[in-house]
Amino acid sequence: MVFHCCHLTSVHSRHDTRIVWKQCRSLVKKKYAVTLIVGDGKGDECSSDGMRILDVGLPETRGERFFHTAWKVYKKALLLDADLYHLHDPELIVWGILLKMHGKKVVFDVHEDIPVQILSKPYIPKALRGGLSFTARIFLGLVSRGFDAIVTATPFIQARLHSVNACVVNVNNFPMEEETKEFLNEKTESEQYLVYAGSISPLRGMREMVEALALVRQPLRLKVAGIFPESDYKDELRQLPGWQYVDELGWLDRTAVCSLIRNAMAGLVILHPIPNYIDSLPVKMFEYMGLGIPVIASDFPLWRSILKNNHCGLFVDPVNSSALAEAIDSLSSNPALAEQMGKNGYSAVMRQYTWKTEEQKLLDLYENMLGTKMHMDHQ
Repeated sequence: MVFHCCHLTSVHSRHDTRIVWKQCRSLVKKKYAVTLIVGDGKGDECSSDGMRILDVGLPETRGERFFHTAWKVYKKALLLDADLYHLHDPELIVWGILLKMHGKKVVFDVHEDIPVQILSKPYIPKALRGGLSFTARIFLGLVSRGFDAIVTATPFIQARLHSVNACVVNVNNFPMEEETKEFLNEKTESEQYLVYAGSISPLRGMREMVEALALVRQPLRLKVAGIFPESDYKDELRQLPGWQYVDELGWLDRTAVCSLIRNAMAGLVILHPIPNYIDSLPVKMFEYMGLGIPVIASDFPLWRSILKNNHCGLFVDPVNSSALAEAIDSLSSNPALAEQMGKNGYSAVMRQYTWKTEEQKLLDLYENMLGTKMHMDHQ
């Protein structure tokens, strides 16, 4: 018997690292039938490893995504009659409850601490954020009881939800071991540059990065792999003196991103000190480490402990461009230190921060929910 698992998202694309490259592909390797329902507008497809992708179309507005796209994801999911449904977005919570009412097994994957995240959402008026955050915390506490399991992206979110659901599993978003090993010997000496790979927004420190480029002693280029969601923000950054040192690469596939990171002098993760970021475990930080380059990161206690204990990076005040420039100068003027930090980071990831351990947590959860372990043991 082959068990059918359906992953649902109305927000993320079919290239999402956590959902597709890690979770779905780990399940495919264990011989589950996997369907991913997305709303990215790129059409239906069947990937080379057999995973089926169904597309409900790209929404034109946030409101359309929240209501219409989420409803279409639910309708398509219900028709599949899968053995287990795995939701990845807050706007799918209500539809997940409806799936439960149809007798389905449902897992809710909490990528972010949603009540805390609301407090810094730029499109929500500041006067409304506190009330909405409180309401979201109460609502999530109530509805989370109804799901068969909760998967969280950090242990901090897991701790918040343990009291409302008997089955809460933390699955960290750590790098894939095979991916880091594949690029281990690729590094070249032809060019020195900084890299930032990920979402781009004011709260993720892009302004501070660009400002720092104009302050460093030795000019360096910053290669940015990501999409600017707002043209106004990019136009604003273009006015800064440091923009002349920025190479805007747009969206890159996994192979290109890994190659870009592996050949960089250092990776930047300069998130602002808002509640949703301070206790986060940003995947880009671990990807930088896993691909053997030093990290320059925001000086948050959790991040400091990881980088300092493993001697693999520097930490700075994320809203101080001068401090960031000094950290960049420190590494660019001491290539031996940068190289050693890169090696230390790689060793740390191989030792304790790989997807292999997290993958097993996910597989154990599925086996317990579906009885697949018992089924496999009797084959």
